[in-house]
Amino acid sequence: MTSAAEHPALAAIRGRLVVSCQAYPGEPMRDPDTMCRVARAVAAGGAAGIRAQGLEDLRRIRAALDLPLIGLWKDGDGDVFITPTLDHALAVAATGVDIVAVDGTRRPRPDGRTLAETVKAVHDRTGRLVMADVSTYEEGIAAAEAGADVVGTTLSGYTAYSRPGPGPDLELVAGLARDLPVPVIAEGRVHTAEQAAAAVEAGAYAVVVGTAITHPTTITRWFADRVTRPGA
Repeated sequence: MTSAAEHPALAAIRGRLVVSCQAYPGEPMRDPDTMCRVARAVAAGGAAGIRAQGLEDLRRIRAALDLPLIGLWKDGDGDVFITPTLDHALAVAATGVDIVAVDGTRRPRPDGRTLAETVKAVHDRTGRLVMADVSTYEEGIAAAEAGADVVGTTLSGYTAYSRPGPGPDLELVAGLARDLPVPVIAEGRVHTAEQAAAAVEAGAYAVVVGTAITHPTTITRWFADRVTRPGA
């Protein structure tokens, strides 16, 4: 297997923007064709890579674009729902993604496997890279030791024991980028171009932006809340 440092998909996103094209269940845009169109639109705007979820979304985006594709499958109502089991990870890999994103936190996985077991099986059976989404420094260290090729700060502030904040966890980005031998991708609450640039300055290998680019419901709410006057 090609080492992560030499992998062309990683080389293509180094120092650049990856856009997360996802919609929540029940929303008007929660449709594979729509998400594929969104992916094509952000590619036209200069995105160096795409992150997306759902098997059909991934298949359509893979067929439409040659950009590096980070894939995941959100499933279940437990704490671990980002590609929660090995079966989920193998199904994501089969869509043709370059990188399989999985929950990389310390929380128990639904199938009882460890993160290291999951990563090894994905490597051995598919040859795909694995991105571990973590929420703390300790989880990032453990994920790299478990064999993850990439570590993302995606879940910082989204576990019961991690630190929430209004913006990206730049301290976590900086600490992991300093101490890990694998690329660290900044993700989570990157809402402005300035925050994205700050993440790169903190040492991020690449930056993933989702909501601020591809979720019009939330973007509209940001503006509406600022425009609406009390009592109006």
